[in-house]
Amino acid sequence: MICKNAKSSGNFSAGILVALVCSLLLVTSSCKKLKLLSGDQSTLEQYFADNVLGKTFVVDFASDSSVDITSRYTGYDFILTKTTSFYDGDMTGTKDGITYTGTWASNSDYSKLVINLNSSNIPATFIFLNRSWKFTKKGVPVLELAPWGSTDPKVLHMRRL
Repeated sequence: MICKNAKSSGNFSAGILVALVCSLLLVTSSCKKLKLLSGDQSTLEQYFADNVLGKTFVVDFASDSSVDITSRYTGYDFILTKTTSFYDGDMTGTKDGITYTGTWASNSDYSKLVINLNSSNIPATFIFLNRSWKFTKKGVPVLELAPWGSTDPKVLHMRRL
C-alpha cells in the first residue's frame, strides 16, 4: 500500500511538473507573440502613413445583412488624410467631381476605424459607411472591415488603387 501511494505521488508530481513546464512555455511564447503583434508605436504609425494615409481607396466589396451593396459605391474614390496626428484626420469621398467631406479616427493600435462623412447633402449610401469599424484584415491593398463591438452582419472591403 505504501509503495502504491508513493508511486501515485510520483506520477502526481510528474504531472504537476509537466503542467508547470507547459504553462511556462505558453506564457513566454505568448509574451513574444504579443510583443511582435503590437510592434513599436512609431512602426505602426509609419505603416499606416505609408499604406493608408493620402492613398486612394475604392469600395471593393460591401455587404449589409448578406445583401451585396457594392454597386452603390461604383465610381467613388475615398481618401484619408492626416491632420495633426496619426490617429485622426479628414476623409473625402469623391465621384464625378463632387467631393463629400468628413473625418476618420483610429485607436493607437489601428484596430479600429471610425468613418464620419458628414457633409451636408451626403448621399444616403454613405450612412452605411458612417460607423465604427474594426479591421478584420489590414493586408494592403485590401482593408477588410466589420462593425466594431457588434455582430451586425455588415462587411466592408476597401482596395487601394
